[in-house]
Amino acid sequence: MAVYTKLDQKNIEQILSNYSIGKLDKFEGIEEGIENSNFLIWVDKKKYILTIYEKRVKKEDLPFFSELMASLNRSSFKCPKPILNNDKKSITNFNNKKLMIVSFIEGRPKVNLSPDNCKSIGVEAAKLHDLTKNLKIERGNDLSINSWRKIFDQVKDKCIKIHKDLPKLIEDNLADVEKNWPKNLPKGIIHADLFHDNIFFKENNFSGIIDFYFSCNDFYAFEIAICFNALCFDGPKNNLSFNVTKAKNFIDGYNQIRRLSEEEKNSIKVLSQGAALRFLLTRVFDSLNTVEGAIVKVKDPMEYLKRLEFHKNSKSFEDYFF
Repeated sequence: MAVYTKLDQKNIEQILSNYSIGKLDKFEGIEEGIENSNFLIWVDKKKYILTIYEKRVKKEDLPFFSELMASLNRSSFKCPKPILNNDKKSITNFNNKKLMIVSFIEGRPKVNLSPDNCKSIGVEAAKLHDLTKNLKIERGNDLSINSWRKIFDQVKDKCIKIHKDLPKLIEDNLADVEKNWPKNLPKGIIHADLFHDNIFFKENNFSGIIDFYFSCNDFYAFEIAICFNALCFDGPKNNLSFNVTKAKNFIDGYNQIRRLSEEEKNSIKVLSQGAALRFLLTRVFDSLNTVEGAIVKVKDPMEYLKRLEFHKNSKSFEDYFF
Protein backbone atom coordinates (compact mmCIF):
# COMPACT_ATOMS: atom_id res chain seq x y z
CA MET A 1 0.00 0.00 0.00
CA ALA A 2 1.09 3.59 -0.62
CA VAL A 3 -0.15 6.93 -1.94
CA TYR A 4 0.79 8.00 -5.48
CA THR A 5 -2.53 9.60 -6.46
CA LYS A 6 -3.56 12.33 -4.02
CA LEU A 7 -7.27 12.54 -3.21
CA ASP A 8 -9.08 15.21 -1.22
CA GLN A 9 -12.48 14.99 0.49
CA LYS A 10 -14.30 16.24 -2.61
CA ASN A 11 -12.68 13.53 -4.76
CA ILE A 12 -13.68 10.76 -2.37
CA GLU A 13 -17.22 12.10 -2.04
CA GLN A 14 -17.42 12.11 -5.84
CA ILE A 15 -16.27 8.46 -5.91
CA LEU A 16 -18.76 7.50 -3.19
CA SER A 17 -21.62 9.07 -5.16
CA ASN A 18 -21.41 5.96 -7.36
CA TYR A 19 -21.92 3.68 -4.33
CA SER A 20 -24.82 3.13 -1.94
CA ILE A 21 -22.85 2.65 1.27
CA GLY A 22 -23.41 6.05 2.87
CA LYS A 23 -21.75 9.41 3.52
CA LEU A 24 -18.04 10.01 4.04
CA ASP A 25 -17.08 10.74 7.67
CA LYS A 26 -13.30 11.03 7.24
CA PHE A 27 -10.35 9.45 5.41
CA GLU A 28 -6.58 9.04 5.58
CA GLY A 29 -3.87 7.88 3.18
CA ILE A 30 -1.97 4.66 3.93
CA GLU A 31 1.80 4.88 3.42
CA GLU A 32 2.85 1.25 3.90
CA GLY A 33 3.70 -0.77 0.81
CA ILE A 34 4.73 0.19 -2.69
CA GLU A 35 2.18 -0.84 -5.30
CA ASN A 36 -1.06 1.19 -5.30
CA SER A 37 -2.63 4.30 -3.76
CA ASN A 38 -4.61 3.29 -0.68
CA PHE A 39 -6.96 5.19 1.60
CA LEU A 40 -8.74 4.17 4.77
CA ILE A 41 -12.21 5.70 4.57
CA TRP A 42 -14.93 5.91 7.23
CA VAL A 43 -18.43 5.86 5.72
CA ASP A 44 -21.39 6.07 8.13
CA LYS A 45 -19.00 5.02 10.93
CA LYS A 46 -17.93 1.90 9.02
CA LYS A 47 -14.38 1.41 7.69
CA TYR A 48 -13.45 0.52 4.10
CA ILE A 49 -10.27 0.49 2.00
CA LEU A 50 -10.25 2.47 -1.24
CA THR A 51 -7.51 1.39 -3.67
CA ILE A 52 -6.47 3.22 -6.83
CA TYR A 53 -4.40 0.94 -9.07
CA GLU A 54 -0.97 2.15 -10.16
CA LYS A 55 2.40 0.87 -11.32
CA ARG A 56 2.58 -2.91 -11.87
CA VAL A 57 -1.14 -3.65 -11.66
CA LYS A 58 -2.64 -4.15 -15.14
CA LYS A 59 -6.26 -3.10 -15.71
CA GLU A 60 -7.04 -6.43 -17.36
CA ASP A 61 -5.99 -8.28 -14.15
CA LEU A 62 -8.48 -6.48 -11.92
CA PRO A 63 -11.44 -8.81 -12.61
CA PHE A 64 -9.23 -11.74 -11.51
CA PHE A 65 -8.42 -10.08 -8.16
CA SER A 66 -12.04 -9.05 -7.62
CA GLU A 67 -13.50 -12.47 -8.42
CA LEU A 68 -10.86 -14.20 -6.27
CA MET A 69 -11.71 -12.10 -3.19
CA ALA A 70 -15.44 -12.41 -3.83
CA SER A 71 -15.19 -16.19 -4.22
CA LEU A 72 -13.11 -16.56 -1.06
CA ASN A 73 -15.67 -14.48 0.84
CA ARG A 74 -18.46 -16.75 -0.39
CA SER A 75 -16.49 -19.63 1.14
CA SER A 76 -16.16 -17.75 4.47
CA PHE A 77 -12.42 -17.21 4.01
CA LYS A 78 -11.34 -14.13 5.96
CA CYS A 79 -10.28 -11.50 3.43
CA PRO A 80 -11.56 -8.16 2.05
CA LYS A 81 -14.86 -8.27 0.16
CA PRO A 82 -15.20 -6.10 -2.97
CA ILE A 83 -18.06 -3.60 -2.64
CA LEU A 84 -20.29 -3.29 -5.71
CA ASN A 85 -21.00 0.17 -7.11
CA ASN A 86 -24.40 1.35 -8.35
CA ASP A 87 -23.75 -0.41 -11.68
CA LYS A 88 -23.31 -3.69 -9.76
CA LYS A 89 -19.60 -3.71 -10.63
CA SER A 90 -16.65 -4.00 -8.25
CA ILE A 91 -14.28 -1.90 -10.39
CA THR A 92 -14.90 1.85 -10.85
CA ASN A 93 -13.30 4.38 -13.22
CA PHE A 94 -12.00 7.66 -11.79
CA ASN A 95 -9.83 10.21 -13.61
CA ASN A 96 -8.53 7.63 -16.11
CA LYS A 97 -7.64 5.19 -13.36
CA LYS A 98 -9.34 2.11 -11.96
CA LEU A 99 -10.29 1.77 -8.31
CA MET A 100 -11.96 -0.67 -5.94
CA ILE A 101 -13.54 -0.28 -2.51
CA VAL A 102 -13.31 -3.32 -0.25
CA SER A 103 -14.45 -4.17 3.26
CA PHE A 104 -12.08 -3.52 6.16
CA ILE A 105 -10.44 -6.44 7.96
CA GLU A 106 -10.17 -5.92 11.71
CA GLY A 107 -6.90 -6.71 13.44
CA ARG A 108 -3.26 -5.77 12.91
CA PRO A 109 -0.14 -7.37 11.43
CA LYS A 110 2.23 -9.04 13.92
CA VAL A 111 5.92 -8.36 13.33
CA ASN A 112 7.03 -11.04 15.80
CA LEU A 113 5.11 -14.16 14.90
CA SER A 114 5.03 -17.09 17.31
CA PRO A 115 5.34 -20.69 16.06
CA ASP A 116 1.59 -21.05 16.75
CA ASN A 117 0.89 -17.99 14.59
CA CYS A 118 2.94 -19.60 11.80
CA LYS A 119 0.91 -22.79 12.14
CA SER A 120 -2.36 -20.87 11.72
CA ILE A 121 -0.96 -19.07 8.65
CA GLY A 122 0.00 -22.47 7.19
CA VAL A 123 -3.60 -23.63 7.69
CA GLU A 124 -4.97 -20.50 5.97
CA ALA A 125 -2.52 -20.69 3.03
CA ALA A 126 -3.60 -24.30 2.40
CA LYS A 127 -7.27 -23.32 2.73
CA LEU A 128 -6.77 -20.64 0.08
CA HIS A 129 -5.18 -23.23 -2.24
CA ASP A 130 -7.95 -25.73 -1.58
CA LEU A 131 -10.90 -23.32 -1.86
CA THR A 132 -9.75 -21.95 -5.23
CA LYS A 133 -8.82 -25.21 -6.96
CA ASN A 134 -12.08 -25.29 -8.96
CA LEU A 135 -12.23 -21.55 -9.74
CA LYS A 136 -12.39 -20.95 -13.49
CA ILE A 137 -10.19 -17.85 -13.45
CA GLU A 138 -6.52 -17.68 -14.28
CA ARG A 139 -3.68 -15.18 -14.15
CA GLY A 140 -0.04 -15.91 -14.94
CA ASN A 141 2.67 -14.86 -12.51
CA ASP A 142 4.25 -11.72 -14.00
CA LEU A 143 7.01 -11.97 -11.38
CA SER A 144 7.90 -15.63 -11.91
CA ILE A 145 11.34 -16.99 -12.78
CA ASN A 146 10.89 -15.91 -16.42
CA SER A 147 10.92 -12.25 -15.35
CA TRP A 148 13.88 -12.20 -12.95
CA ARG A 149 16.71 -11.90 -15.47
CA LYS A 150 14.83 -9.10 -17.25
CA ILE A 151 14.54 -7.19 -13.96
CA PHE A 152 18.21 -7.86 -13.21
CA ASP A 153 19.23 -6.49 -16.62
CA GLN A 154 17.43 -3.23 -15.75
CA VAL A 155 19.29 -2.77 -12.44
CA LYS A 156 22.60 -4.58 -13.06
CA ASP A 157 24.66 -1.44 -13.69
CA LYS A 158 23.08 0.64 -10.90
CA CYS A 159 22.62 -1.82 -8.04
CA ILE A 160 26.30 -1.50 -7.10
CA LYS A 161 25.15 1.77 -5.43
CA ILE A 162 23.20 -0.34 -2.92
CA HIS A 163 25.98 -2.89 -2.24
CA LYS A 164 29.26 -3.40 -4.11
CA ASP A 165 28.84 -7.19 -4.31
CA LEU A 166 25.18 -7.14 -5.31
CA PRO A 167 25.61 -7.74 -9.08
CA LYS A 168 27.72 -10.87 -8.50
CA LEU A 169 25.49 -12.20 -5.70
CA ILE A 170 22.40 -11.83 -7.85
CA GLU A 171 24.07 -13.40 -10.90
CA ASP A 172 25.34 -16.41 -8.92
CA ASN A 173 21.95 -17.10 -7.35
CA LEU A 174 20.06 -16.46 -10.59
CA ALA A 175 22.23 -18.98 -12.45
CA ASP A 176 21.59 -21.56 -9.68
CA VAL A 177 17.85 -21.03 -9.73
CA GLU A 178 17.52 -21.04 -13.53
CA LYS A 179 19.43 -24.33 -13.68
CA ASN A 180 17.45 -26.13 -10.94
CA TRP A 181 13.92 -24.67 -11.15
CA PRO A 182 11.23 -27.41 -11.09
CA LYS A 183 9.01 -27.87 -14.13
CA ASN A 184 5.96 -29.83 -13.05
CA LEU A 185 4.78 -29.30 -9.47
CA PRO A 186 1.11 -29.08 -8.34
CA LYS A 187 -0.16 -25.59 -9.07
CA GLY A 188 -3.19 -23.36 -8.73
CA ILE A 189 -4.07 -19.93 -7.36
CA ILE A 190 -1.63 -18.57 -4.75
CA HIS A 191 -1.57 -15.26 -2.84
CA ALA A 192 2.13 -14.75 -3.73
CA ASP A 193 2.73 -11.95 -1.17
CA LEU A 194 2.07 -13.42 2.29
CA PHE A 195 4.22 -11.03 4.32
CA HIS A 196 3.61 -9.93 7.92
CA ASP A 197 1.86 -6.74 6.81
CA ASN A 198 -0.69 -8.69 4.74
CA ILE A 199 -1.68 -11.08 7.56
CA PHE A 200 -3.85 -9.74 10.37
CA PHE A 201 -4.29 -11.00 13.92
CA LYS A 202 -6.76 -9.87 16.56
CA GLU A 203 -6.00 -10.78 20.19
CA ASN A 204 -3.36 -13.21 18.85
CA ASN A 205 -5.89 -15.05 16.67
CA PHE A 206 -5.77 -14.99 12.87
CA SER A 207 -8.31 -12.46 11.57
CA GLY A 208 -7.65 -12.22 7.83
CA ILE A 209 -5.40 -11.85 4.79
CA ILE A 210 -5.30 -8.69 2.66
CA ASP A 211 -3.64 -7.36 -0.52
CA PHE A 212 -4.33 -9.95 -3.23
CA TYR A 213 -2.76 -7.87 -6.04
CA PHE A 214 0.08 -10.31 -6.74
CA SER A 215 -2.24 -13.35 -6.71
CA CYS A 216 -1.71 -15.63 -9.66
CA ASN A 217 -1.46 -19.23 -10.81
CA ASP A 218 1.82 -20.81 -9.79
CA PHE A 219 3.26 -23.73 -7.83
CA TYR A 220 1.59 -24.15 -4.42
CA ALA A 221 5.04 -24.86 -3.00
CA PHE A 222 6.25 -21.47 -4.26
CA GLU A 223 3.73 -19.91 -1.86
CA ILE A 224 5.35 -21.90 0.95
CA ALA A 225 8.81 -20.72 -0.17
CA ILE A 226 7.61 -17.10 -0.10
CA CYS A 227 6.23 -17.65 3.42
CA PHE A 228 9.50 -19.16 4.62
CA ASN A 229 11.32 -16.03 3.44
CA ALA A 230 8.71 -13.60 4.74
CA LEU A 231 7.80 -15.18 8.08
CA CYS A 232 10.51 -17.56 9.26
CA PHE A 233 13.69 -15.45 9.54
CA ASP A 234 14.48 -13.78 12.86
CA GLY A 235 17.00 -11.19 14.06
CA PRO A 236 18.56 -7.96 12.72
CA LYS A 237 18.72 -7.74 8.92
CA ASN A 238 22.52 -8.12 8.78
CA ASN A 239 22.43 -11.25 10.97
CA LEU A 240 19.18 -13.03 10.17
CA SER A 241 18.75 -16.68 11.07
CA PHE A 242 16.20 -19.19 9.83
CA ASN A 243 13.73 -20.32 12.49
CA VAL A 244 13.15 -24.02 11.81
CA THR A 245 10.48 -24.23 14.54
CA LYS A 246 8.36 -21.58 12.80
CA ALA A 247 8.81 -23.31 9.43
CA LYS A 248 7.89 -26.72 10.84
CA ASN A 249 4.79 -25.27 12.49
CA PHE A 250 3.81 -23.62 9.19
CA ILE A 251 4.15 -26.97 7.38
CA ASP A 252 2.25 -28.82 10.14
CA GLY A 253 -0.62 -26.36 9.71
CA TYR A 254 -0.48 -26.55 5.92
CA ASN A 255 -0.48 -30.36 5.94
CA GLN A 256 -3.72 -30.38 7.96
CA ILE A 257 -5.52 -29.14 4.83
CA ARG A 258 -3.28 -30.13 1.92
CA ARG A 259 -0.34 -32.53 2.22
CA LEU A 260 2.92 -31.69 0.49
CA SER A 261 4.19 -34.27 -1.99
CA GLU A 262 7.76 -35.61 -1.86
CA GLU A 263 8.53 -33.76 -5.09
CA GLU A 264 7.34 -30.49 -3.52
CA LYS A 265 9.47 -31.09 -0.43
CA ASN A 266 12.51 -31.77 -2.60
CA SER A 267 11.96 -28.48 -4.46
CA ILE A 268 11.70 -26.30 -1.33
CA LYS A 269 15.38 -25.29 -1.38
CA VAL A 270 15.42 -23.92 -4.94
CA LEU A 271 11.92 -22.43 -4.61
CA SER A 272 12.99 -20.61 -1.42
CA GLN A 273 16.16 -19.38 -3.10
CA GLY A 274 14.06 -18.17 -6.03
CA ALA A 275 11.50 -16.46 -3.78
CA ALA A 276 14.30 -14.59 -1.98
CA LEU A 277 15.74 -13.54 -5.33
CA ARG A 278 12.34 -12.35 -6.58
CA PHE A 279 11.84 -10.01 -3.60
CA LEU A 280 15.46 -8.85 -3.63
CA LEU A 281 15.17 -7.91 -7.31
CA THR A 282 11.86 -6.05 -7.04
CA ARG A 283 13.05 -4.20 -3.94
CA VAL A 284 16.29 -3.23 -5.69
CA PHE A 285 14.26 -2.02 -8.68
CA ASP A 286 11.88 0.01 -6.50
CA SER A 287 14.69 1.57 -4.47
CA LEU A 288 16.40 2.70 -7.68
CA ASN A 289 13.16 3.91 -9.30
CA THR A 290 11.31 5.89 -6.66
CA VAL A 291 8.38 8.02 -7.84
CA GLU A 292 8.91 11.73 -7.17
CA GLY A 293 6.26 13.17 -4.89
CA ALA A 294 4.79 9.81 -3.87
CA ILE A 295 4.09 9.10 -0.21
CA VAL A 296 5.65 5.66 0.10
CA LYS A 297 7.92 3.59 2.31
CA VAL A 298 10.34 1.66 0.07
CA LYS A 299 11.33 -1.68 1.58
CA ASP A 300 14.99 -2.47 2.18
CA PRO A 301 16.43 -4.93 -0.38
CA MET A 302 19.42 -5.75 1.86
CA GLU A 303 17.23 -7.89 4.14
CA TYR A 304 17.38 -10.54 1.44
CA LEU A 305 21.14 -11.11 1.28
CA LYS A 306 21.23 -13.24 4.46
CA ARG A 307 18.19 -15.16 3.27
CA LEU A 308 19.87 -15.94 -0.05
CA GLU A 309 23.02 -17.06 1.77
CA PHE A 310 21.00 -19.51 3.88
CA HIS A 311 19.15 -20.95 0.87
CA LYS A 312 22.30 -21.27 -1.25
CA ASN A 313 24.05 -23.22 1.53
CA SER A 314 21.12 -25.45 2.52
CA LYS A 315 21.25 -29.07 1.38
CA SER A 316 17.61 -30.23 1.37
CA PHE A 317 14.15 -29.65 2.81
CA GLU A 318 15.43 -31.10 6.11
CA ASP A 319 17.29 -27.82 6.64
CA TYR A 320 13.86 -26.11 6.59
CA PHE A 321 11.62 -28.57 8.41
CA PHE A 322 12.13 -32.11 9.64
